[in-house]
Amino acid sequence: MLRHTYASITLEAGESVVTLARWLVHSSPAITLGYYAHFMPEAGSKGRTAIDGLLGGRGDRHAGRNSPDSPQAR
Repeated sequence: MLRHTYASITLEAGESVVTLARWLVHSSPAITLGYYAHFMPEAGSKGRTAIDGLLGGRGDRHAGRNSPDSPQAR
């Protein structure tokens, strides 16, 4: 229970999955993602922010709102 709590809080705080996998001694970050991906609510937001900055904030207008990776509201 403590291990799961630690991993969940660490990912929610923004730690890298690769780093967490190493700390948990998982054989692959894919295993870590399989267990804990749902604790990464901001996944993808850094990339969207970078592209929005590049496009001058226009990127959202052209993104499909039904895409699972698109933000639903800002």
